[in-house]
Amino acid sequence: MQPNVADLEEFYRSALGRTVQAMITRRLAALWPDILGLDVLTLGYGIPYFTQSDLPRRLAMAMPARQGVEQWPATGGVRSLLVDDEALPFAEAAFDRVLIVHGLEESRAPANLLIEAHRILSPQGRVVCIVPNRTGFWAHHDASPFGHGRAFSRGQMRRLLRECGLQPHAWARALYAPPSRLISSLSAYRAWEQAGERLWPAFGGVIMVEASKQVLVRPPRAQPLLIPALGQVNR
Repeated sequence: MQPNVADLEEFYRSALGRTVQAMITRRLAALWPDILGLDVLTLGYGIPYFTQSDLPRRLAMAMPARQGVEQWPATGGVRSLLVDDEALPFAEAAFDRVLIVHGLEESRAPANLLIEAHRILSPQGRVVCIVPNRTGFWAHHDASPFGHGRAFSRGQMRRLLRECGLQPHAWARALYAPPSRLISSLSAYRAWEQAGERLWPAFGGVIMVEASKQVLVRPPRAQPLLIPALGQVNR
């Protein structure tokens, strides 16, 4: 069963959820070190990965209708909205960055979602997809939202992105510790992350991939060359 917005909010309020947020944010900050002057969209459930004290120029948090929507922030101008993730209500090239988290694994049509992301991404924009890793512990345990829906391999993500006009160019993994509430301290998780990155890099719980927009330029269609038929030679 797909986690709804209440399930996601409850998970990220838990100790395990706060640890997940910290480990993924660490990687996301390395990919996107400065977004203050940019227009950013999150698609899925991106609330845990942004704070009101460090916001980009424009931020919209789009949540699929089947998941439900959470008002964010609780006070002031609302930045979250309910959408059809296969027909986003934004103009072409509207965003410099798109973060897809808790989105692709639950989508009925992942390719359609990425085609929409391609459409709304600016020519020099970047999209980051965070998905459960097929070979990681987290995809096989329902203690977190990453244990629901489909999981992906790196090869599957590469093919899917390219099919949708997106070129992957940076990869990362996170969540090397097992999804256990027994590992409660952030320092313990950091130790697991450091060990996992060195010793078993393929087994992170999530795959993170950054991709850019491919603008395909088709060659001009060749005009047919008409050669008049040779007339009959009179003798």
